[in-house]
Amino acid sequence: MSGGPLTSHVLDTSSGRPARGLALTLFRKQDDDWVIIKASETNSDGRCSGFLDREQFTADTYKLRFDTEEYFRRAGGTTFYPYVEIVFQVVRPGEHYHVPLILSPYGYSTYRGS
Repeated sequence: MSGGPLTSHVLDTSSGRPARGLALTLFRKQDDDWVIIKASETNSDGRCSGFLDREQFTADTYKLRFDTEEYFRRAGGTTFYPYVEIVFQVVRPGEHYHVPLILSPYGYSTYRGS
């Protein structure tokens, strides 16, 4: 899969479409703090990649933070969840990690994709 070792895809079930232009930030855990690796946003298909190169993707704990409040505000709505944070562990950095988010204003779901 192109786009590096880590990708994400956000689907908005309230509109039945990909979540276009949703801001997200990747963090790496360092001691008791979170260090920002890269900020980005989803493309027209709700996808985001290119967070880091394969050499930078090490076994560690990471967090993706999705700015859902701004996304729903731009769409003319509101949300119960102003942001969604997904914390995950990379055990085998040579593998591809895909972190999808299924989103609505009042709920969300995620899983390890392929």
